[in-house]
Amino acid sequence: MSYLAIIVITFISGVIGTGLGGLIGAVLRRDSNKIVSLLLSFAAGIMLAVVCFDLMREPVDMMNEGKLPAYTPLIVVLAVILGYAVVYLFNFIIDKRTDREVKHIDAQHPATADDLDELIHSNHFESHKNEKSNLFIAGLVMMMAIALHNLPEGMVIGASYAITPDVIANIFSGSGFIMAIVIGLHNIPEGMAVSVPLISGGMGKCKAVLLTALSGLPTVLGALLGFAIGGINEIMLVLSLGFASGAMLYVVFGELLPEAILMWKSKLPALSIFAGVLAGFLLVMF
Repeated sequence: MSYLAIIVITFISGVIGTGLGGLIGAVLRRDSNKIVSLLLSFAAGIMLAVVCFDLMREPVDMMNEGKLPAYTPLIVVLAVILGYAVVYLFNFIIDKRTDREVKHIDAQHPATADDLDELIHSNHFESHKNEKSNLFIAGLVMMMAIALHNLPEGMVIGASYAITPDVIANIFSGSGFIMAIVIGLHNIPEGMAVSVPLISGGMGKCKAVLLTALSGLPTVLGALLGFAIGGINEIMLVLSLGFASGAMLYVVFGELLPEAILMWKSKLPALSIFAGVLAGFLLVMF
């Protein structure tokens, strides 16, 4: 029953949230970069606060209660590094395999994403939009790139629910529910940022919205994985929380913030991050 409840919550947060953003982007099709940038940076700030003030603090609280050994903080740090490194590696592999198929400006053009289309790999789709034989593969690669950061987001939700005493009774409270809401809200502008370049690249609106929504499915898988691992024992819970936190930190600093800054090169996204961190702190404390 706990697993079913988590599936429903993360499906709404991941698939419905991302799909709704894709639908809004398909319907509006207008320049809303400034609003999306502020929403993404605000959501990133809340995620950062929840990870640092709640998820990474939980193992320390358990250690102080005598439930975990004194070297628990070291385990947390190693798990965070591992989570960050794994997601970074996956992104690095995708970038390397797609960069050679996309024409760059010149030989000095940076290999890392320097504009929004590169960051979400819509340039990969656009470069193949007139090649029907490669169109499906291009769309699939882009969906994988978009979906990659949804897996650790789901793990954060699942790991957060793993520290909840009674998941069914507290399915709509605690850090797990907070993260589900925050991730769902952040998925709306994220979906907009994905669907508009797809449609501009020649993809039909319905297909673009569907592809955007499907990219949210790994959220469900990640939540189940984080909840299952965290429920084994205390040490595995620490590893699950640490790994999910590290992966989420990469998503914040390697995906959301670059997207926000590339969409609006201003100092206001930084202010929005600041507001998000404070809002996240209040959510965790109350």
